[in-house]
Amino acid sequence: MTDNSTNVNAPIIDLQNVSVGYEGNEEVLSNISLSLDAGSFTFITGKSGAGKTTLLNMLYLYKKPTKGILNVFGNNINFSNRDTLALLRQKIGVVFQDFRLLENLSVYENIALPLRVRGMNEKEIYRRVVELLNWVELQKSIYKNCASLSGGEKQRVAIARAVINRPDILFADEPTGSVDSEIAAKIMRLFVELNRVGTTVLIATHNEQLTSSYNFQRVNLYNGTAKLYPALGRI
Repeated sequence: MTDNSTNVNAPIIDLQNVSVGYEGNEEVLSNISLSLDAGSFTFITGKSGAGKTTLLNMLYLYKKPTKGILNVFGNNINFSNRDTLALLRQKIGVVFQDFRLLENLSVYENIALPLRVRGMNEKEIYRRVVELLNWVELQKSIYKNCASLSGGEKQRVAIARAVINRPDILFADEPTGSVDSEIAAKIMRLFVELNRVGTTVLIATHNEQLTSSYNFQRVNLYNGTAKLYPALGRI
């Protein structure tokens, strides 16, 4: 694995002329160059089908670029082997659009799962899960079956599970798309608080009202290309 510790100013994510396509289809993203700093908060915007989910799939290391260079944590993903990718993924949290909870298990069991995979002891797992449930205001639902939760509650469980490993980067795909405005505001407060303590946050959304409510930088996808608008004075 590349050691990036000597260059603290290196971007946490860096794309150089990156294109992404699927077998038998045209490129979804074409010739994108983009750098994101550690600790930044970024909205990824664009109409439905613009490639937001495809970009996230690549950034959280599910798919490699078809062309170009992608560096994450200073590592060239194109030439990273399976073991290196597995180590890098431990630094990344993902909130999926469809939650991907194990609905036959309790809230506690879903959030604890990533820590159990790491082999953490049960006492520390319990402490961390309870702490997070208080943070997302679901402490009274700790032993509820996830199938019985509302959409907003499931979303908050998914967020808690994504951050239980204390990731350096958090990706969220349309995290407010299936909840009302009150829950959406609560979810955004959670993301903002995470960012304040140092987590790099990227949120893919087509909700223009959401992005206009916060002064964060924005990457807009259009016709397979990407343009970065800074937080201040963006168009």
